[in-house]
Amino acid sequence: MRYGIIPGTDLNAAVVVMGTAGFGGGMTEAEAFRLFDLYVEQGGNFFDTALVYDDWLNRGRSLTEIRLGKWLKARGNRKRLVLATKGGHPELTSMHIGRLGREDLIADVDRSLSQLGTDVIDLYWLHRDDPAAPVAGIMETLDELVRSGKVRSIGCSNWTVARIREAQAYAEANGLTKFAASQPLWNMAMVNHGSIRDTTLVVMNEADKTYYERAGMAVIPFSSQANGFFGGRYARGREAGRQGSADAVERQYFSEGNFDRLERAQRLAAELGTTGSAIALAYLTSQPFPVFPIVGATKPDYVIDCCAAGDITLTPAQIRYLETGEAGER
Repeated sequence: MRYGIIPGTDLNAAVVVMGTAGFGGGMTEAEAFRLFDLYVEQGGNFFDTALVYDDWLNRGRSLTEIRLGKWLKARGNRKRLVLATKGGHPELTSMHIGRLGREDLIADVDRSLSQLGTDVIDLYWLHRDDPAAPVAGIMETLDELVRSGKVRSIGCSNWTVARIREAQAYAEANGLTKFAASQPLWNMAMVNHGSIRDTTLVVMNEADKTYYERAGMAVIPFSSQANGFFGGRYARGREAGRQGSADAVERQYFSEGNFDRLERAQRLAAELGTTGSAIALAYLTSQPFPVFPIVGATKPDYVIDCCAAGDITLTPAQIRYLETGEAGER
């Protein structure tokens, strides 16, 4: 597993990040602990969670943070890991009402610290944006949390580049902590227009990539494997089925262009002796700016495959081939 420093921080993180949505209420504690253990055994050290993960199951609040905190306590390994969590998410019943005020953010951080059983969060994300909220108050509150020692570095999830530019400029002008990373939806597939039902999600585009490359800002994308589109289950002319996330995969990713990319990923995987899903992750980690994809590996085989991708570096020619089919020495 390769590691890299997240620019603007002293965090030395595994390039493949263990996502945790579904680990609090979607499986047993023993299953979750085994997957966490296996990720660490494969060389991983970077965990990403959120205050609201698994709240949608209506079995309790913060199920995932609480479970991850129990695992950290049981293993006694907190100091060896990079721990990221997210707050400032609207209530699930009122997604139109932002929660990025000072009191909400401080309360969320304090709750996460308690549930995770730690005294500091390595990377603290704003889970959503509230475009109506001025960046001044948001960045001042985040800087306060950093200066208090509760948070080491900050990031933004589902923020547009326009808002990131505005926030970074304010922080720069006022000597405040800047965002170290962004967390958009991004993978090797192209998202079908209008297929994302949650309009608060931000999807990476070419203009955004240009910004991140020029800024040298780390991107830590979610949905990095397109919900399994590159994993071998889907193929051109084959029914998607109705198991698991198949409906969403069909709606968001079934297109001729994406099946072209899938087939090229499979051909390159065969050449390199790996899997299509590993190629999809390596596509992200081989970009000309720091990228640490988050994976949702809910089975042991998935964890091993994802972590193996952390040792693959693709050439610019291979990246172009995956995107366009352009032939050439790879």
